[in-house]
Amino acid sequence: MNNTPYDFLVFIGRFQPFHKGHLSVIEAGLKQAKQLIILCGSAHQPRSARNPWSPPEREAMIRGALSAGDNKRVHIAPLMDSVYNDESWVRNVQTTVNGIVTAQYSTPHLAPKIGLIGHSKDQSSYYLNLFPQWGAVAVDSYKNISATPIRESVFHSDAQQLQNVPPNVRGFLQEFCASGVYMALRDEYRFISTYKQAWANAPYPPTFVTVDAIVVQSGHVLMVERKARPGKGLWALPGGFVNQGEKLLQACLRELREETRLKVPEPVLKGSIQAQQVFDDPHRSSRGRTITHAFYMELQPNNELPKVKGGDDATHAKWVPLAELNPTSIFEDHYFIIQNMTGM
Repeated sequence: MNNTPYDFLVFIGRFQPFHKGHLSVIEAGLKQAKQLIILCGSAHQPRSARNPWSPPEREAMIRGALSAGDNKRVHIAPLMDSVYNDESWVRNVQTTVNGIVTAQYSTPHLAPKIGLIGHSKDQSSYYLNLFPQWGAVAVDSYKNISATPIRESVFHSDAQQLQNVPPNVRGFLQEFCASGVYMALRDEYRFISTYKQAWANAPYPPTFVTVDAIVVQSGHVLMVERKARPGKGLWALPGGFVNQGEKLLQACLRELREETRLKVPEPVLKGSIQAQQVFDDPHRSSRGRTITHAFYMELQPNNELPKVKGGDDATHAKWVPLAELNPTSIFEDHYFIIQNMTGM
């Protein structure tokens, strides 16, 4: 281990779930570095069919597949996405890695040798371009295993794909499938599958157009609690699909009134628009390719916020202090939209 080319290798992944392909990367990394840093991406998000397992659950999967000796050389930390700001995401990675290196590196008179490890033909290739200060270790894909069919097999109660996960993960998934959390996610998965099936015979894959309103006053943003799937019970921006014959702003103002009963006059709302922006991350919606047009409205500061009440697709509406937004309870990418538009 003293002759390894790296002091630290960094492995970034979502591990939803952890599988044998991930394990092969870890085994390769431990052969080439004294210590391995594993960053669990898509952290601090609500559970969904795409992100069923929390960072602590994913860490337990990883550590349960490693020996006691290897676990001493592995450091695992959650990594939050920054969907519309690569620079912010890179800064998060650098800050997390630097913190771990500072705590674990015992030779301060020499600069630590740090590298990034991953498969050469997946997202890791893109990551390498963002961290030119680090070395790179490319690892061949292990039997082309992907987490997506494993997740789908969990929701279909199909054990065939479970051969591609380590034994401890198989046991964890079997226990997970008996939990109430799993039942709720399975129902959400079935709803989404039915939704997509309705468009299966379309001549082209559908692209949906939506609008969202970011209404801010006195450091508070207007949010609604979703009444229906997907994302039932999560907090979201007021918004929805654009009707035929509507302009985008018309649709945004309509959805805002329907879901919040906000009684601010329309001319005031229009005059409060500070910016508008398109958000088009391909994975932003579980329903399929959905592009949203967001309108940022900043109302004049006032010591009394306008009264609001949930309506239409919203169970509740309320003003939330920007500093108290919790990404684990916010629908889809709405936290990142707020973050991007308000500069928080």
